[in-house]
Amino acid sequence: NYAAAKAGLHGLTMSMAREVASRGITVNSISPGYIETPMTAAMPAEVLSRITASIPARRMGQPHDIARAVVFLTDDAASYVTGTNLAVNGGLFMSF
Repeated sequence: NYAAAKAGLHGLTMSMAREVASRGITVNSISPGYIETPMTAAMPAEVLSRITASIPARRMGQPHDIARAVVFLTDDAASYVTGTNLAVNGGLFMSF
């Protein structure tokens, strides 16, 4: 199931990050939310409307939103960020 696979990938990310951190290597993962792609464009308008309304940012992400997250995580500015999962989802899965 999707949740189990996602949890497994996050566990792998943390495990790998711990193993290679002493060598200055960072390992992170990105969990995208709903992104405008040909796949989501094929969804019925009513479904897209409900999805968009459920996202706190009130929009679906764009491919460049994910690309910018990748650029950040591979930049020296993120050299102390390791073993984390960056949720790029417009606030959809925020938890307190």
